[in-house]
Amino acid sequence: MQKQQRDEKKIILVGNPNVGKSVVFNTLTGSYTTVSNYPGTSVEVSRGQCQIADESFLVLDTPGMYSLLPITEEERVARRILLEESPYVVVHVIDARNLERMLPMTLQLIEAGLPVLLLVNIMDEAERVGMQIDISLLQEKLQIPVIGGALGRGKRGLWELRDAISDFQPRQTTFVYATDLEKDIQKISTLMQGDYILSKRCLTLMLLQRDEEIVQRVQDRENSQYAKVENAVNETVFARRVDLHLRISLERKRICKGLLAGVITQQEGERPVFADRFSNWTMNPWTGIPLLLLVLYFGIYQFVGVFGAGTIVDFLEGGIFEEYLNPWVIGWCEQYIPWYWLNELLVGEYGLFTLGVRYAVAIILPIVGTFFIAFAVIEDSGYFPRLAMLVDRVFKRIGLNGRAVIPMVLGFGCDTMATVVTRTLESTRERVIATLLLALAIPCSAQMGVILGLLSSVPGALMVWLVCMVGVFLLVGFLAAQVVPGERPMFYMEIPPMRLPQLQNVMVKTLTRMQWYFLEIFPLFMIASVLLWAGKLSGALEWLVEMFNPIMRLLGLPGEASTAFILGFFRRDFGAAGLYDLQTEGLLDPVQLTVAAVTLTLFVPCVAQFLVMQRERGWRTALIIFFVVTGLAFSVGWSLNQFLLMTGIL
Repeated sequence: MQKQQRDEKKIILVGNPNVGKSVVFNTLTGSYTTVSNYPGTSVEVSRGQCQIADESFLVLDTPGMYSLLPITEEERVARRILLEESPYVVVHVIDARNLERMLPMTLQLIEAGLPVLLLVNIMDEAERVGMQIDISLLQEKLQIPVIGGALGRGKRGLWELRDAISDFQPRQTTFVYATDLEKDIQKISTLMQGDYILSKRCLTLMLLQRDEEIVQRVQDRENSQYAKVENAVNETVFARRVDLHLRISLERKRICKGLLAGVITQQEGERPVFADRFSNWTMNPWTGIPLLLLVLYFGIYQFVGVFGAGTIVDFLEGGIFEEYLNPWVIGWCEQYIPWYWLNELLVGEYGLFTLGVRYAVAIILPIVGTFFIAFAVIEDSGYFPRLAMLVDRVFKRIGLNGRAVIPMVLGFGCDTMATVVTRTLESTRERVIATLLLALAIPCSAQMGVILGLLSSVPGALMVWLVCMVGVFLLVGFLAAQVVPGERPMFYMEIPPMRLPQLQNVMVKTLTRMQWYFLEIFPLFMIASVLLWAGKLSGALEWLVEMFNPIMRLLGLPGEASTAFILGFFRRDFGAAGLYDLQTEGLLDPVQLTVAAVTLTLFVPCVAQFLVMQRERGWRTALIIFFVVTGLAFSVGWSLNQFLLMTGIL
């Protein structure tokens, strides 16, 4: 398979975030895609197959990048793909509305000697605001193929893009900088003797801008010759005594300004349509927060929590598994497997089938499946970048930026999946803080559904729970931002047009994520089943219950609540369901119920989330978060119990 991928011609999609790369990718490949980490990183890269003119191509959708000079890990991965994947064609996707700002990266790709095809996307929105772009003139000036399109609506430009890829012929174009800068480039590039994928001219410019990865690559290729290259770079930097990064950027902007002369004409556009007004409402705090609450209520609580975690789970678990599958499998095992320990492992209380498969397929799959659908609909509409802008100011106070809203919202569906998505954040510091907050104060939809139903019967309890969750989230985030080392995040994001979600895009994204769930998360449920089975047979599970009893008394809870907390580690909503049983038995008064619900929500993440934390952040960080969250949960629970008893609020 790997050899086949190497032999195939590769189409690499590059460009800023939110310019439609994923739409182009899905349009070219359909649903035949795989998503995996790029080797040596935690950044996901999508790969898919497509047929153009009876020829097979491998398409790679790279992470968003603003320049060949990377700042974030995503940009480093995108550039590494260009350095190592030997593309047949690099399709640079840009937003027609921001042509002048994005064209400098096109220049970088061209001067790097890469086979570039420019796709000017979102043309329909540019035309609606009165912009007219002469694609033919831009192609003549750039000397590369240029396609105008609007692939997000009506697939405009799709066939022109396919034809341009099929007929692609690489061209060499050089854009001339200022005379003194050209002399510097010539002096350094002529000293390089190694073979490179990127042009020596491009590498020289990045050496002058002190790109450490490129410095290392040139050093490895040049060997003894590198000393001469390094001396020439140092002499040039010292002689100029200017910010060469700024100087080179200004030169590119000057060239782009000349290239765009006569290409763009501005006419009077249409009056703002409802989508424009709605877009502004989503980013204004006075209207954006109520809209966010509506999205969370209908998209997460009603669709995922009520329909997914309620209706579908009841059908699959109560109807299919409990009535048909479980009795048949248990009967078969009792008839043909004589060993007690093996029966327990397969179909016992914590068996691989009766617990692992049933949880993964009948309980979790409907929840994450409905969440994947809701998430894909919201994502395809263009709402997430606007939500990021809305919360950015608050998130900066807790060491994150607006981009972190995506894993946080995702956590209301499944914290395990959201922990994986933290890899899209720019720095290790942000990923650690986001992982901590997900483990502590973001309840998954399954747990939240049970707790909301549980507390709604007690006047005032739900409000106390909500205030505690928001307060702990903000306070711990603020303290973590002061303690966790690393640079504070910067935030910039393209705002794509708001559109009605397309069924094909939603289905492709949902199916791809469902594939990820079965490949990466399903095995974790099998591991959890084995751990519980071993705990039951060895007596360790009973020992844990006894160990928790003094802690329950400290929180003002009965000893029977210990089982709910232990089960909560293996399945969050089962812990909440344990509280429901205690309430129906009359063992919890309103204060105890509220304290138990708050503490259990803040309590350690489920075993699946913990295992993903370990894989993403490493054992050391995962264990630190585990113990910090445990201590905070019990501390908040004890404090809340004292506060409620003193004030008599409930």
